[in-house]
Amino acid sequence: MRRVRVLLLTALLAVTGWAMSSAPASAVIGGSKSTYAPWAVRMLVDGEPACTGTAVTREWIISASHCFYEHAEEVPDKRISFRVGNLDMRKGTTVRPVPGKREGSAKSDMMLIKVKPMKVRAAPLATTGVHPGQKVRQYGWGATCTGDENSCQSPVLKQSDLRVVRPDDPRCEGFAVPGGPDFCMEKVRGIPAGGDSGGPIMSIGPRGTETLLGVFNGSDREETAYAGEVSQQLKWIRSVIRH
Repeated sequence: MRRVRVLLLTALLAVTGWAMSSAPASAVIGGSKSTYAPWAVRMLVDGEPACTGTAVTREWIISASHCFYEHAEEVPDKRISFRVGNLDMRKGTTVRPVPGKREGSAKSDMMLIKVKPMKVRAAPLATTGVHPGQKVRQYGWGATCTGDENSCQSPVLKQSDLRVVRPDDPRCEGFAVPGGPDFCMEKVRGIPAGGDSGGPIMSIGPRGTETLLGVFNGSDREETAYAGEVSQQLKWIRSVIRH
């Protein structure tokens, strides 16, 4: 089956309602319900579900750059909001971007967005790169089904377990290259889909010890997923959040 990148925003903005009442609570697509992820953030556009993100400080969220474009035009700050502080986004707190305070990476599909201070635990940033064979965990509120992904956006956070593969693996063609800014993963349990873009790829460890390894940006909905590597963007991230 032909690989497709998860460019989610245009499709998700066509949703006419939350479409969450029928969404199962225990899936990514075949994944599981999350029980801990205080740094996870749900992104909304015009009040509708769009993407996922991660709090990297109390005032900065990182997500995927493509989540902030609609029909090749930037989505204005006034249309964007985030739900934070609860794994059930319906119970979370709403925060909004500080106007004009967002910046995209020139090298990867990442966007940093400044918001009013949040009462959340920020995710530590990885300082070393991922390696083939490493198991990682993806989090998001995205689709729990194939087909009409708008009809099955989850109101609760869910997760999938993935394994990093070599960037020269044939499955990664077009999405990751040796020495490039992105890394490629294979399915272990569950696969991320529409609505998960921009969400955290975390190391696996005891609660409170996880680090942010990547920003999810695409999958084939079956076996393979892709993410921008945080360690390669540390200089940019730190320079932006200092201002």
